[in-house]
Amino acid sequence: MNRIQSLFGIRWPIVQAGMIWCSGWELASAVSNAGGLGVIGAGSMYPEVLRDQILKCQAATDRPFAVNVPLIYPAIEEHMQTIIERGVPIVFTSAGSPAKWTPLLQAKGIRVVHVVSSVKFALKAEAAGVVAIVAEGFEAGGHNGREETTTMCLVPAVADAVKIPVLAAGGIHDGRTTLAAFALGAEGVQIGSRFVATPEYFSHRAFKGRIVDAAEGETLLRLKDLTPVRLLDNPFSQQVAAAEEAGAGVDALRDLLGRGRAKKGMFEGDLTEGELEIGQVSGQIKFIQPAATIVEDLVAAYQGFTAGMEDPHFRW
Repeated sequence: MNRIQSLFGIRWPIVQAGMIWCSGWELASAVSNAGGLGVIGAGSMYPEVLRDQILKCQAATDRPFAVNVPLIYPAIEEHMQTIIERGVPIVFTSAGSPAKWTPLLQAKGIRVVHVVSSVKFALKAEAAGVVAIVAEGFEAGGHNGREETTTMCLVPAVADAVKIPVLAAGGIHDGRTTLAAFALGAEGVQIGSRFVATPEYFSHRAFKGRIVDAAEGETLLRLKDLTPVRLLDNPFSQQVAAAEEAGAGVDALRDLLGRGRAKKGMFEGDLTEGELEIGQVSGQIKFIQPAATIVEDLVAAYQGFTAGMEDPHFRW
């Protein structure tokens, strides 16, 4: 058992990313029940919705789960109060500084993990008192770092720089990529895109179908001058690309983005006008599978690769 397994009280060092709009109690409880750490994505939720999701997750699993709170979204105070009141054991913060909330949460016995895209922010998060770091590379879906540092470069750099355990994220979806992450110095993995193509992820079936049909190279990091986000190719992302190539400023890009684009694309299934946020690994996702099957297959493959290895770093 490594530090991630011990910190979170989980069987396997596999964390499901807290993706906005569609990472609810069904997916989180399924991953937790399979031995990983399920995560509810609070970024798109109203306070009363998050409260309901936590209650349902607590009814569906007696194992640890977490809530992801992107710090750029509204209702942070309400979300944190709900998390404290409901006794959620672990919080993943992202898209902002964890310095404000980490002391309060940890005073309540809640472990805080922060998502970063650079060594600079990893060191700041460690100084803020978080118990672990998610080093998320350029390959990842959704909101991403401007640095464009890939997982292969980021994970070993962060692992060398900090003393707390590191989870690798970005492009990880199976036993092979998990083994690579551990070889780079990670003690666990955070997986997002692969868990989108599951029955438990409550996005629209059209969005899931588009992911399964995606080919290599169909995602690009867009809106880097506004809020960087990796988007799957569709007419909306093409509009963004055309605007950026024409030299559109931040205000013009904000007007083009408007409101509710992510909800429209992923939750409502509008493949034309919606944001379709997904990682580069979408080109390798060919099936919709239950979350538990994904965890089981990943663990079996990983253990097959590492059988006979003497280095304790690779043993689960």
